[in-house]
Amino acid sequence: MVNGALTSPAQSTKNVHMQNILNADPMLQILLVGLALVAVLAVVVVVVVLRTTRGAATLQARLDMMAQDQEAKSVNLSQRLMDHERAIADRLADVGRRVGDSLTQTNDKTNENLTKLRERLAKIDAAQANITELSSRVVSLQDILSNKQSRGAFGEFQLGQLVADALPADSYDFEVTLSNGRRVDCLIRLPNPPGPVAVDAKFPLEGYQALVEAKDETSLKEASRAFRTAITKHVGDISERYVIPGETAEAALLFLPSESIYIELQSNFRDLVELAHRKRVYIVSPTTLWGALATMRAVFRDVRLREQTHLIQGELQKMLKDVGLLDERVSNLQRHFDQANEDIRQIRISNDKVTKRAGRMSELELEEDEAVPVEAVEPPARAHLREV
Repeated sequence: MVNGALTSPAQSTKNVHMQNILNADPMLQILLVGLALVAVLAVVVVVVVLRTTRGAATLQARLDMMAQDQEAKSVNLSQRLMDHERAIADRLADVGRRVGDSLTQTNDKTNENLTKLRERLAKIDAAQANITELSSRVVSLQDILSNKQSRGAFGEFQLGQLVADALPADSYDFEVTLSNGRRVDCLIRLPNPPGPVAVDAKFPLEGYQALVEAKDETSLKEASRAFRTAITKHVGDISERYVIPGETAEAALLFLPSESIYIELQSNFRDLVELAHRKRVYIVSPTTLWGALATMRAVFRDVRLREQTHLIQGELQKMLKDVGLLDERVSNLQRHFDQANEDIRQIRISNDKVTKRAGRMSELELEEDEAVPVEAVEPPARAHLREV
């Protein structure tokens, strides 16, 4: 009977259900184990008490108390389990929400980074296309500069662009044949002095490339010797061909289309620059030629101003004559104004006299009217009828 009360089906089902629920929490398991030990001890006590006839009533009372206590503990345990499950569910929901928010933010940042990456890749592709096009142009320029005739045409073209941009169209000519039969690239027709200035373009690219590519002292000396020879020859040719007394200026210009070659020449070959000066040849680069052309443009402007001086003087004489006529007409107008003022003054005087006389006449008429009797005055209507 006692065993049947302790192991009833409802109690067994509830224990199994509690066991399944508490498997996830070690603390609850320990609590259940303690409760089980208490139950075992209670059973032992019940058995001992049942063996004694005197403690039957006491045992029954204790069993009832133990059953009620166990029921209360079971209810409390179930409530705690439900609270624990609810807390776990809330925590899981919060964790899920946080994970969802984090995934959303991560996805947004990933999409933003991918968008920026695509934009940068598009810019890189455009830059790559520009680099490819520039490389093709550089290769084309190298092909042009590798040929002496093409290189000469390139220098002449650059010279022509600079001169055309800086000077008036009637102040220069290209491909001019001089009296000695030599043809100069450009002749700038400055007035005397100094006279027309010859400008010839030269491009000693081979010697400069040898200087740049020299790797040892021997190759550097050979390249310097070749570069020096080329510059000396160009200076001599320009001095002999394009400096003609009485026809051109006393000096000519050697135009180097490359700033790098010009800097190399000015930095490391000063003796060649001084040699060119002694031969009346001045070496210029695109930058220095532009400065020289600006000075020549100022000279042309000054010459044209001097040529227009007589015209300016004639216009000044005409202007002085017009100023004299204007002064005469202003004087005449001033006389007319003075005469008009005098006439106005005389008119005001006459007006004042007339006003005074009218006032005196009005006073006399009033005095006469006061002296005539009333009976002697006849109404105007009756007088008019009598006359009729």
